[in-house]
Amino acid sequence: MNVEEDRRAFSGASQYVLDNELAKIVNISMSLEMPLLLKGEPGTGKTMLAYAIAESLKMPLIVLNVKSSMKLIDTLYQYDTLTRLNDSRFGDSKRDVSNIENYIKMGKIGQSFAANERIILLIDEIDKADTDFQDDMLDVLDQMEFDILEIDKTIKAKHRPVIIITSNAKKDLSDPFLGRCNFHHIAFPEPDMMREIVQVHFPHISQDLLEASINTFYRLRDFNEVEKKPATRELINWVRALRADPDFKVKNLIKGDIPYLGILFKKSPDYAVAQKHVSRFRL
Repeated sequence: MNVEEDRRAFSGASQYVLDNELAKIVNISMSLEMPLLLKGEPGTGKTMLAYAIAESLKMPLIVLNVKSSMKLIDTLYQYDTLTRLNDSRFGDSKRDVSNIENYIKMGKIGQSFAANERIILLIDEIDKADTDFQDDMLDVLDQMEFDILEIDKTIKAKHRPVIIITSNAKKDLSDPFLGRCNFHHIAFPEPDMMREIVQVHFPHISQDLLEASINTFYRLRDFNEVEKKPATRELINWVRALRADPDFKVKNLIKGDIPYLGILFKKSPDYAVAQKHVSRFRL
């Protein structure tokens, strides 16, 4: 597919608040057919962006969740030797055992190449993989083809997928990898944008609860000793809990009575730090 074949532009989705710079880099990456690498702390919407693009443009989404032990070939295809052995041993399979292709199953990248329409390919948390995996994967994505050695067959992409790659920056990515991608850092939302995000999820939220929850949330994120600060996902779940509690009163939150800290802080040391600081809010 070349630039002229697809004029669809991404401008946001039903529950994804998009800033102009991110919209621009998404659309130019689709036009130039280059992978888009997204960095940012957990909870800034890197992964959800791919879902939002798929929803907005009505394109299928394939998700490759990268694991530290993953081999590149697993993302391309798998040859099910065990099933073939069992079929040949027991002789009760409807498949032709002599045809190895009957036992080839496509991995996530293989599925994106075989798709009959252009799809979104999300490669999530690429920084979990080693450098060789990263570079070899982008070789395949550059060439848009790979070989299945067992059947001496080359699989070529029917359509070049829209490729979204996320990284939590836990490990440096190689210069060749970075050079092949467009890049965007998704900063943690400022309070004004966070208000928009909360209002998208809760259109009928009261102004009092909106302001009190946002102000409290950012105050909690300021605790220096916390390892994993609460992110947007935690805020949304926390507001949902506050709204569902018939005994909750906004005035208590303003006074420093902060319920459901366990929704915001998921690690025991962080929870303990939060409890210690919150106890001072009430003084």
